[in-house]
Amino acid sequence: MPGHELQGWRVHSPLHKAEKIIMNHSDKSVETFADTKSGHHAKGSFLGLAVGSIGVVYGDIGTSPLYAVRESLHHAAADGITRGEVIGVISLMLWALILVVTLKYVFIIMRADNQGEGGTLSLMALAQKHLGRGMNMAFFLGVAGAALFYGDSVITPAVSVLSAVEGFGVVLPGTQKYILPAAIVIIVLLFSVQSRGTAKVAAFFGPIMVLWFAVLGALGIYHIADDPEIFRALNPLAAAGFLANHGMIGLVVLGSVFLAVTGAEALYADMGHFGRAPIRWAWMVYVFPMLALNYLGQGAMILGHPETAGNPFFLMAPEWASIPLVVLSCMAAVIASQAVITGAFSLTSQAVQLGILPRLEIRHTSEQLAGQIYLPKVNRLLFIGVILLILLFQTSSSLASAYGIAVTGAMLADAGLMI
Repeated sequence: MPGHELQGWRVHSPLHKAEKIIMNHSDKSVETFADTKSGHHAKGSFLGLAVGSIGVVYGDIGTSPLYAVRESLHHAAADGITRGEVIGVISLMLWALILVVTLKYVFIIMRADNQGEGGTLSLMALAQKHLGRGMNMAFFLGVAGAALFYGDSVITPAVSVLSAVEGFGVVLPGTQKYILPAAIVIIVLLFSVQSRGTAKVAAFFGPIMVLWFAVLGALGIYHIADDPEIFRALNPLAAAGFLANHGMIGLVVLGSVFLAVTGAEALYADMGHFGRAPIRWAWMVYVFPMLALNYLGQGAMILGHPETAGNPFFLMAPEWASIPLVVLSCMAAVIASQAVITGAFSLTSQAVQLGILPRLEIRHTSEQLAGQIYLPKVNRLLFIGVILLILLFQTSSSLASAYGIAVTGAMLADAGLMI
C-alpha cells in the first residue's frame, strides 16, 4: 500500500497505533509526546522506563566485565603481573567509568538533546545551529562519529555473544567446537525479534538485566574479601601511577581499559527511547555501583589467586554456579547487543531527517515514546555484518582491538561536537 509522508519519514500501512497518535494533531496528543520527551512521566511509568533502560541502554556496558579485565591484564602480563599492576588496571577502569560515563555522558552530554533525541547526529545538528561559520567541521565530526557508531553496532553483538558463549569452554572443557555455531544461532534469534519493538523487548530484557547487575555486584562482594588491598584502586593516583610507570605499554593497556566503558555512546544514542531522567537514575542508583563492585571483586580475586588472571570473570562463581552464570551471561550478551541496535535505529532516523541518508521505512512501535522505532533494512544490514565478523574473527579476543578503535573514535567525535 502507498506510504504516508510524516515529518520526512515514510510510514507504511497498515498503521501502528503509535502512528495514529502521531498523526492526530489534537492538543492532547501533542502534550503526551512533549511530556514524554522532557522526562515528565507518571511515577509508575518512570520506574518502568528506568527498568527498561537497564535492559536496553545498559546491556552493552553491563557485559564489559566479561572481557575488559582479562584483555587489560593480558597486555600488562608480558613479564608477569605484579600486585601494583592489578590495582592500577582496576583503578583505571573505575575512574574511566566515573569520568567518561558518569561525568561526560550522564551529566554533561545528555543535557544536549535535540527535541528529545540523543546521539552523534543530534550533537551535530545542535553544533551547526550555534556555529554559523565552521559548520563543515561539525558535519565532518558528526558523519565520522555516526560511521564509527555503526561499526560499534556491528562489533558489539559479535564480541559480546562470543565472549559469553566462550564461558562454556571455561566451565565445560571440550565444548569449544560448539562455540561458533551457538553464537550464530543466538544472533539469528536476536535480530529476528527486533520488529516487535523496543518496548516489548525491554519488558522482557529489563528484569533479566536487573538480575544480571545484582549477580555482578554479589560476585564482587563475594571476592573482595580475597584481598581488601584492592580498595587502593579507588584512589585515582593508582591509575595515574600505572600510566606513568609503564610508558607505551600503559597506553596499550588504557586502550583495553576502554572496553569497560563500551556502551556509553549507546547510552546517549538511546535517549529518545526512554528519556533522560530514567536513564540517569538507573545509572547512578543501580548500574554503576554494581559494575564498580564487580571490578573490585575481580581485582581482589586476582590478587589472592593470581592463576585466575587468564579468564577471571567466569572463575568468580562457585563451582555449583558456573553453568548458571554462563547461561545468564549469554542472555546478558544478547541484551548488550540490543543497546547498540536500538541506537543504530535512532541514528539512522536522524540521518534521514537531516538528509544524510535517503528515506527508509521507519516503523513506530510505541504509543508512549515517539523515539521507539524499527528499521527493517538497517536490521538486515547489521545482521549480515555481525555474522560476517563472527565467521572471520571467531574469538572475542581477536575482535577486542577493533572494538576499542570504534568506541574511542565515536567518543572523540562526541567530545569534539560537545566542545
